Amino acid sequence: MAPIAQAVTVSLNDLKNGTVSLEALEEAFGPDSLGILVVKDVPAEFAELRHRLLSYSSYLGNLPKEELDRLENEKAKYLTGWSLGKETLKNGQVDNLKGSYYANCAFYVDPKLSCAKPTEEFNPDNFPEYLSPNMWPAESTLPGFKPTFEDLCRLIIDVAVLVARACDRFAEKQIAGYPAGYLEGVVKTSTTTKARLLHYFPEEAKAGGKKAEEEQEGDEDDWCATHLDHGCLTGLTSAMFVDEAASPPVVNPSADGKLPPLAELPTSPDPKAGLYIKSRTGQTVQVKIPRDCIAFQTGEALERITGGKFKAVPHFVRGARAEMSAGRIARNTLAVFTQPNLGDEVDMEQHITFGEFARGIVAKNTVS
Repeated sequence: MAPIAQAVTVSLNDLKNGTVSLEALEEAFGPDSLGILVVKDVPAEFAELRHRLLSYSSYLGNLPKEELDRLENEKAKYLTGWSLGKETLKNGQVDNLKGSYYANCAFYVDPKLSCAKPTEEFNPDNFPEYLSPNMWPAESTLPGFKPTFEDLCRLIIDVAVLVARACDRFAEKQIAGYPAGYLEGVVKTSTTTKARLLHYFPEEAKAGGKKAEEEQEGDEDDWCATHLDHGCLTGLTSAMFVDEAASPPVVNPSADGKLPPLAELPTSPDPKAGLYIKSRTGQTVQVKIPRDCIAFQTGEALERITGGKFKAVPHFVRGARAEMSAGRIARNTLAVFTQPNLGDEVDMEQHITFGEFARGIVAKNTVS
């Protein structure tokens, strides 16, 4: 079993006051780091928003197929709306283990925007992955889903702005010619930021009596293969584990017109399930995000922008084994990918824009 690593943790108050030490930032994001920072003392409303939205993830994943089909956008390579079985994992496997709901977070910059702003080079016809409007479920289908989604994303991006400001303090001292306030400006003003609400489906018990450990030996990254995020900072909630047998995600609005939050298991029934990071030394470690905190990981765009001073973090997710529980255990989480605008350069030497960089990543990860 992989060891559990302690991520660097800072207070939101210290981020607001600019008192996070440069040593802490290097320990969190530098060349020898795990590439993850945990922020505690987040706004009080975070806990309720997290519980409510991650409950919606189970409600969404269990909608009838015809409802989910209405939320698919093939033209956008499924990077807006619902996606299941549209990505490839390692060895060319099609990913049927998790469903994703993608939304553009351009509303953070302008509530009237539903996707990124086009540029001379990128428009809805040649880059629909980032320039297709959001596809929200009807209010009658998932009452309260859209405002809950937007409110939690806004909160996470607000915190990401402060993390970015701290990163800028570090970069301005360590990197010659680094533009003052660059990363904070990216996070605060980009219309390209995306959010991904994930529903990892319950694993079915194995036939033939094989032990999960035997069947999955050497294949730990089964729910989400080892990968790098391609943005700047990825905001993460802790995962919510739900026994969908004990708490069926059946849409039945309460008196206030909202869907009641589902019962959250106190911990994963499988201690090996969760987020894993491959450290700079090649060691695989498990990282646990406290339920009342927000974590931030570094992505490839930030590594390029900082000339490698901050490193992107290889990570994967291991599933909860059916053999470890009598129920049907689903895992729900939210990732918010803060990213540069499409026309912003992420490689100053090769003059590669984020749009060009992202297009290559999308092509590699999408089922043809």
